[in-house]
Amino acid sequence: MTWSEMQPLLSQACWDTLYMVGWSTLIAIVGGLPLGILLVLTDRGGLLQNVLANKVIGQVVNIARSMPFIILMVALMNFTRTITGTTIGREAAIVPLAIGAIPFFARLVETAVREVDGGLVEAVQSMGGNTWTVVRKVLVPESLPSLISSATTTIVALIGYSAMAGTVGAGGLGDIAIRYGYQRFETGLMWITVAILAVVISVIQFAGDYAARRLHRRGGHSGAAPKLRLLKAKAPAAEAATAEVSKAA
Repeated sequence: MTWSEMQPLLSQACWDTLYMVGWSTLIAIVGGLPLGILLVLTDRGGLLQNVLANKVIGQVVNIARSMPFIILMVALMNFTRTITGTTIGREAAIVPLAIGAIPFFARLVETAVREVDGGLVEAVQSMGGNTWTVVRKVLVPESLPSLISSATTTIVALIGYSAMAGTVGAGGLGDIAIRYGYQRFETGLMWITVAILAVVISVIQFAGDYAARRLHRRGGHSGAAPKLRLLKAKAPAAEAATAEVSKAA
């Protein structure tokens, strides 16, 4: 097969892969971020402590994570057909990709959020902050570098899953590698596909690592930690000053 014949195939395959990975990543982040935070909040000593709910959510996440992706695709065929009207093509592949990535990303989010300094949470609570305020002002901003690294890991995993989905008619680079490289013995095309996947993964990993490092060098984050510590330190002094003024009056 000549390059002029390969080029349109590879161009369409790259677009299909990016389309599947992009949408499934977005859905995974939207679904996995609150799920991971909820696992932390409902754990023992959490702001929304509920051991039963935490165990149930944790078991669901563990079961979903333990299922091989190829089996997950087959198990979700009826559900995929209900959502998209088909089980073949890039739109159909997004459903199992997203469902498989949500628990994966949720566990990474849980790990990232648990690294946040508990003193910052106490500081916000002492200033009257509710659970939503703690999540929005402390947990998410302070864990942002780790969350970006987690999202990068998820994207890389989804690229591998999308290549696997290509074996069952989802399209993308995996489909090109199997249909042409393996079944039609076009070894050159298969190795070009492998090289493209390697380059794409390397670029994504580099971009994610760079963004996480930049945020980490800026103090982590959004600068919330120093401000909260300062407010917490000033609070007793401010109360004492108010008491002295009241006595003098």
